[in-house]
Amino acid sequence: MKLIFDCRFIRNDHHDGISRFSTELFSALAKQIDLVALISDKRVLKWLPADTEFILGNAPTNALAELGLARKLNSQGATHVFSPMQTMGSLGKKYKLVLTLHDLIYYFHPKAPSSLPLLVRFAWRLYHLSFTPVRILLNRADAVVTVSETSKDLIEKNRLTTKSVHVIYNAPESRSVIDEIARPSSVAVRNKLVYMGSFMGYKNVEVLVEAMRLLPHYELVLLSKISSKRKSRLRELAGSAESRVTFKNGVTELEYATELAGAFALVSASKDEGFGIPLVEAMGYGIPLILADIPIFREVAQEAARYFDATSAELFAKQVLELEKPGMWDELSANSRVRGDFFDWDKSASQLLDVLKKL
Repeated sequence: MKLIFDCRFIRNDHHDGISRFSTELFSALAKQIDLVALISDKRVLKWLPADTEFILGNAPTNALAELGLARKLNSQGATHVFSPMQTMGSLGKKYKLVLTLHDLIYYFHPKAPSSLPLLVRFAWRLYHLSFTPVRILLNRADAVVTVSETSKDLIEKNRLTTKSVHVIYNAPESRSVIDEIARPSSVAVRNKLVYMGSFMGYKNVEVLVEAMRLLPHYELVLLSKISSKRKSRLRELAGSAESRVTFKNGVTELEYATELAGAFALVSASKDEGFGIPLVEAMGYGIPLILADIPIFREVAQEAARYFDATSAELFAKQVLELEKPGMWDELSANSRVRGDFFDWDKSASQLLDVLKKL
């Protein structure tokens, strides 16, 4: 097998979800089989294992050059190619191709991130208005990968592909700081409810903020970057609890690890989600989760969380207070560690390799 892994979605500056997924999965797979990285920028090699063999190709955003990509990979003797996206060019391919559709979140919530250029946001919205484009893209593959059973069910329910769909789970980013963090010795001194995620409408952060008026002994710590306008609205919503709602507006890796390690719980009232990487990251520290009761959260967290109706600040507050009962926090913390161990890049790499070998 000559396996080429599409690493062109790895960012040079810092990882987003696809970049981190690509980096971690490639690195884990490289421990198990010889493979070649397809890159469009040599600077991303810093994220990959030393002496990684690579092919320099076009940027994945160059649609014209993408039409000739398969011929280039054919000439390199590729027998199998994996891409962490579904848009990879395949015209004239002579190899087995595995494409990825991580989730369907933007088909149900097609508003593009405001950080993107206006033209890109327009194209984004058009692309996600119909399933037809993604059906065409996925059916070029020999197999399709997604990151959860929830997403697999949605792909099959919406008939997005006639090809086999395989679950390759996400896992937490490899971090070297996890053992350096000092953890509070007693749950009694923990009072932070930590949220990591965007502030898009479906994330429903309003419920968390409203609930703080019912939780006078707790602080809600919102870690992600936020616009001034959104911040002002949430502060108004907090009312008398405003002083206990903290906006970090972005954190470093070490700051993130410190906040997680000392948290009472990781929280989310999201009405929908693609996966929920912060859940897995929190479980790595044995932190209990208090989550909206949606299928993907049930799948990822299982017994590591307490769940609530996402429309109710009162029910969220009730679940926070339930964790104060004797032994409850320790029980969920233990469950969290056990569940967190399930998500492992080496295991995910082995599962992907099995998919490739069976084609």
